[in-house]
Amino acid sequence: MKIKGLRMNWKITILSFGIVLFAICIGGIILIGRVIHLQEQELGQRLLVTARTVAGLPSIVSGLMEESSRQEINPVAERIRIINDVDYIVVLDMNGIRLSHPNASRIGELSQGADERSAFAEHTYVSKAKGEQGTALRAFVPVMNEQHEQVGVVLVGQLVPGLTGVILAMRGQIYATVFLSLLFGVWGSWLLSRHIKKQMFQLEPEEIAQLLVERTATFNAMHEGVIAIDSREFVTVFNDKAKSMLHIEGDVLGRPIREVLPDTRLPEILQLNHPIFNQELHIGPAQILSNRVPIKVGNQTVGAVAIFQDRTEVTKIAEELTGVKAFVDALRVQNHEYMNKLHTIGGLIQLGAKQKALDYLFQTIEAQSELSGFISSKIANESAAGLILGKISRGRELGIEVRLDRASRLMQFPEDLDQHDMVVILGNLIENAFDALKGKEGHKEVFISIEQDEEVLSILVEDNGSGMDEETKRRMFERGYSTKDEVSRGIGLYLIHNIVNKCGGYMEIESEPGEGASFMLTFPMTQRKEENDGQSRTD
Repeated sequence: MKIKGLRMNWKITILSFGIVLFAICIGGIILIGRVIHLQEQELGQRLLVTARTVAGLPSIVSGLMEESSRQEINPVAERIRIINDVDYIVVLDMNGIRLSHPNASRIGELSQGADERSAFAEHTYVSKAKGEQGTALRAFVPVMNEQHEQVGVVLVGQLVPGLTGVILAMRGQIYATVFLSLLFGVWGSWLLSRHIKKQMFQLEPEEIAQLLVERTATFNAMHEGVIAIDSREFVTVFNDKAKSMLHIEGDVLGRPIREVLPDTRLPEILQLNHPIFNQELHIGPAQILSNRVPIKVGNQTVGAVAIFQDRTEVTKIAEELTGVKAFVDALRVQNHEYMNKLHTIGGLIQLGAKQKALDYLFQTIEAQSELSGFISSKIANESAAGLILGKISRGRELGIEVRLDRASRLMQFPEDLDQHDMVVILGNLIENAFDALKGKEGHKEVFISIEQDEEVLSILVEDNGSGMDEETKRRMFERGYSTKDEVSRGIGLYLIHNIVNKCGGYMEIESEPGEGASFMLTFPMTQRKEENDGQSRTD
């Protein structure tokens, strides 16, 4: 069976088994080398003790000094060799002649070992030399007489066991160590492979690779933009549609999302740890409708994903429709108002009061012309102008005086505000003011002021209606919250709040129960604040 065709748990087991076996071999070589070194040290010390014992015997000293006593040296040396279990004990005179040796035929011969010279200079040492029978450790001890003069040398040698001999001597321990190491190594490898398989949902690497390819193809085939980040805010998914919408080029996977899109709102999902659906955002050059959801594994948030649609073209169409609707509403209200005025003029003519009818007609035309001319000259955007004109007429129908500050001026929108946002802001604030004035006795008034300079745009809408209690002020920006029982309410202030946050604006609200409400919105003309979440104050 080929390794490529094996399942991943078997691959991990075989790999781990090989690693354990290799580690055992390396460790065994180091361990055996250390054992041999320690054995040699111990053997050298034992040989030195034996050599000193022989060198200190009176019979050995006298044999080296007197020719007649030399025959006693070999029997004494052999007896000590057997007792101490060494391979050979050789006694040398100062001329290097052997006076003892396990092989009797070599007694009387000249010893020519390369490591013997220092011993004749009263040095005691252990050396390692290779001889005919193998490598041996040899201990050299000088023999001194009573006058502390050197009369000879005692050489004690022992053959050193080779690697094979050491392994054979330790085979029981080696077998046990290898068996237990491999047993626990294979068992641990199998547990590790099972754990990894469980973490990967029992998928094989090739299956995971196939899923990755399919996931990438699926994301790129989607008509919506998809962006995902991990818990460290690094990009893990960025499909082709998202790149097209946001004008991003190149590979951005693995890069910080704030580096790719400085004005993104996706990292805040990691902090909030709850989804946000159907929120309009400006990211880069695009206006999008976004659903942002945290990615959770168990109870832990490991990332966040945003799925969004481009709303730029749709918004343009909506802006046009909004402007048209505002003018239609204005025309409807004005038509109703003019019908009432025509009835009045007709009644005056029937009564014969022709001059009064003419005066009333000229007064009406002059007032309406003056109001339309003023709004057109001060409010450059037709949608906003039409909306204000319509709301003024609508206020007359409801018995509410809608006053536009004569110092008002709107020549251009701030950098991050468009006419759709302006219509949403003015329309909802004025309608809320109308709602607050329902049921009020006496004079009803809504005051509108729009001021603009090179730095800021300020919008003020005030009313003398019912005002807001503490709970309403606390919850008025919640989506769906409303003090009215009607369906589809509770969205106006939520939308205004989102627009203020999007444009880096500031909203100040003053209201007391029974004393009306004042909404002041301020937007920077050129500077935009990122992530300006909740910049509002209620008093």
